[in-house]
Amino acid sequence: MYTQALDIPSPDRDDAARGGPRSLAEQQRDAAYEAEFDARVARGEFVEAKDWMPEGYRKTLVRQISQHAHSEIVGMLPEGNWITRAPTLKRKAILLAKVQDEGGHGMYLYAAAETLGVARDDLVDALHSGKAKYSSIFNYPTLNWADIGVIGWLVDGAAIMNQIPLCRCSYGPYARAMIRICKEESFHQRQGYDLLLTMMKGTADQRAMVQDAVDRWWWPSLMMFGPHDKDSVHSGDSIKWGIKRISNDDLRQKFVDATVPQAKLLGISLPDPDLRFNEERGERGHWDFGTIDWSEFRNVVNGHGQCNRERLADRVQAWEDGAWVREAALAHAEKQRRRDRLAA
Repeated sequence: MYTQALDIPSPDRDDAARGGPRSLAEQQRDAAYEAEFDARVARGEFVEAKDWMPEGYRKTLVRQISQHAHSEIVGMLPEGNWITRAPTLKRKAILLAKVQDEGGHGMYLYAAAETLGVARDDLVDALHSGKAKYSSIFNYPTLNWADIGVIGWLVDGAAIMNQIPLCRCSYGPYARAMIRICKEESFHQRQGYDLLLTMMKGTADQRAMVQDAVDRWWWPSLMMFGPHDKDSVHSGDSIKWGIKRISNDDLRQKFVDATVPQAKLLGISLPDPDLRFNEERGERGHWDFGTIDWSEFRNVVNGHGQCNRERLADRVQAWEDGAWVREAALAHAEKQRRRDRLAA
């Protein structure tokens, strides 16, 4: 979808490069630019790569898009090792397609981040060094085949709830990437639910596997929406700039309200004794749920989850193993450029 990295100048970065304070005229110029930028966002218009943007907006987008890309790439790992152990050829083909989709999503998003003037190699280096974050959900192990279905149903279901509003993000390249990603994530969620539905029609052992997987993945899935709004550092600016359309807590509530009826259809119970329907909350009511263990969330995000080290080591190893492919591609591209120059 995006094939060219653009080195976009920013007035703030240019000023820093010059090493001197901005003049009054430059400050007035930037104030006028920012007023026009705010007006465009308020009108619901897209901001494009070559448009002027506040440095804080650019940095927020780079952080969010790159973390999103890292999550897609690392997210291939919990499921990838089950491709060779899938119970049927149909399930193997579905899982193989899904893991391939996740890799593609990462590439779309890295390309979108590049339009903001950052180099992909720098983003990858930040991931491999542990400086960059990715979704905490991918630091949990997949212990049995039912985990693959639960990841599709709960994890991808939460991802879709998070990502659909991003199709209306104020930054055009990100919004357009998300349209395609959400279509494919919808497939992922449906295949996960179908897998679980099939297992729940099977043996008692299969049903027990599903329940065990749901018990382990339910709370981490709720953590995917991020901390409560009052504790979210970046939400205020993201909402102001039109990057984020719906708050963390509202998205989490929408997810719970949508998922509880699906769990009932599956015939499984969710591991929350405080889960109950509250008719007095809003016109249609909402499902109240228990308190999230945010200490676990912080522990995993900060690198101390069950699989943090394993996931990062696997990504670094894959990057190193693929070095010869990147080198060959660059050599081929250089050879083609030389041929084109000679033919011109």
